[in-house]
Amino acid sequence: MVKTTAEALQAMETTVGRYLAELTRLDMEQLLYKTNEEEWSIGQMFVHLIQSAQFMHLRNVEQCLAGSEATVDAAERKTERGEEAFACGSYPSIRIRVPASPQYTPRQPESKGQLAEGLHAVVERMKQTEAAVNESPDGRKMVHPGFGALNAKEWFLIIDMHYRHHLAQLERLKASLAAAEVGQING
Repeated sequence: MVKTTAEALQAMETTVGRYLAELTRLDMEQLLYKTNEEEWSIGQMFVHLIQSAQFMHLRNVEQCLAGSEATVDAAERKTERGEEAFACGSYPSIRIRVPASPQYTPRQPESKGQLAEGLHAVVERMKQTEAAVNESPDGRKMVHPGFGALNAKEWFLIIDMHYRHHLAQLERLKASLAAAEVGQING
C-alpha cells in the first residue's frame, strides 16, 4: 500500500483541509478545553501535529537527503510495527498514551492563526521537498522511535499517516467538548 510521494502530498493536502475546516468551526475557548491535565486540548493536538512534522518528520527527511552523519547504516531495518504500518499505509489504530511532561506535552496554541499558518507551512515544506525525496538513495536512513530505520521517502510518507491517525483523537476530543458544553447548558 506504499504511495508515491505525489499521492502522499495530495492526501496530506486533503487531510490538512479537514483540520483547517475544523479550525474554522472552533473558537479559542473550545481549542483550549481540556477534560483533565493528562489529556491534550484540540489546540495542543494541532500544535503536536505541526511540530512533529516540522521538527521530526521533515527534519529527518532533510537529514536523509543530505546524507547527514546522523543517518544510520543502510542495513538497518524497520521494526515489525514499521513494516505493518507501511504495508497498511497507516499507523496502527491504537491509542498511544504518554504521561504529561514538559518535554512531550505540547503547549497550548496562542491563536487560531498560529495553527492555520503552521498547517499551511507543513504542506508548503512538503511541496518544496517532494521532488528531492524521489531522488534520495534508499540507503540513507534515520531511526523512528517506533518504526525503526526509515529513508527519506518513508519519513515523507508517514507525515500524512500521522495526521490521519490523529483524526480519531480529534473526534474523541470534540465528543468530550460537546459533552462538557451540554453539561454546562443543563447544569
